[in-house]
Amino acid sequence: MTLTGLEQPLDLASSRLTGLEPLDPALLEQLTRLPFVKVDGVINIRDLGGLPSEHAGNLVTKPRLMYRSAELSGVTAEGKEQLKQLGISRVFDLRSDTEIEKYNTPLPEIDGVAIEHVPVFKKDDYSPEVMAKRFQLYASGKTEAFMELYSQILDTGAPAFGTILRHVRDKPDEGFLFHCTAGKDRTGVIAAILLKLAGVNNDLIAKDYALTRVGREPARAMIMSRLQKEPIFQSNNEAALNMFSCHAETMTAFLEMLDSRYSGVETYVKTFGLSDEDIATIRRNILVPRSTL
Repeated sequence: MTLTGLEQPLDLASSRLTGLEPLDPALLEQLTRLPFVKVDGVINIRDLGGLPSEHAGNLVTKPRLMYRSAELSGVTAEGKEQLKQLGISRVFDLRSDTEIEKYNTPLPEIDGVAIEHVPVFKKDDYSPEVMAKRFQLYASGKTEAFMELYSQILDTGAPAFGTILRHVRDKPDEGFLFHCTAGKDRTGVIAAILLKLAGVNNDLIAKDYALTRVGREPARAMIMSRLQKEPIFQSNNEAALNMFSCHAETMTAFLEMLDSRYSGVETYVKTFGLSDEDIATIRRNILVPRSTL
């Protein structure tokens, strides 16, 4: 049984140039089936389970363990119950204090779910000068620009990512969710790290990344409204669209950079204190035999 649907080709070519034109209804239907799951008040939420590992032919990532999404600040009472029904007992919020304050999107309180704030970027990373440079990179839409951004995420996000990976190591039966604001870049990086450690191939990781284009569609207007408040995007709609883009080849390039610049995912995660034994435990905890599904 296909749990993720990622084995099917994801054709976003028709929306590639603009990023905001309506998606084909057939693509939006994916929101009603795995890997997408329903949580009222939350967009772009999906289960990372069911992806085959190249470490062993009969192993796949464990369903109902690892979830990724956009911010949870709008989750409704019904959505909170749905989160718990999915088996999620801990949430890792990768957003900065600056984002939370700027967009007035505080961490929600959910009975039975621990929410841990593990920002990738600190307040100093949101100075006007730093943000101007970061937005310029986003605005270019070039793969090379996203690689510079994703390298910054790797360099500053080690403490946050280490917290998530140690949760996987120590609490293999506790489902968890991680998110940033839109669930694309910081979320995409840690999702790729987890899936790469599990032995999922680059093509499937890239397809998961591209699904964010579908997952964010319900909040397209809200996201663009936020971007239009930034000076660099106010008079440059194309720049805003570039930031909104989410192409599989961007993730492919990131995974190649992870190998070339950081000597691979295992070497990278060792920089924040994980050992070979830890990595083996993490891998064991996120993989299950396909026959058990």
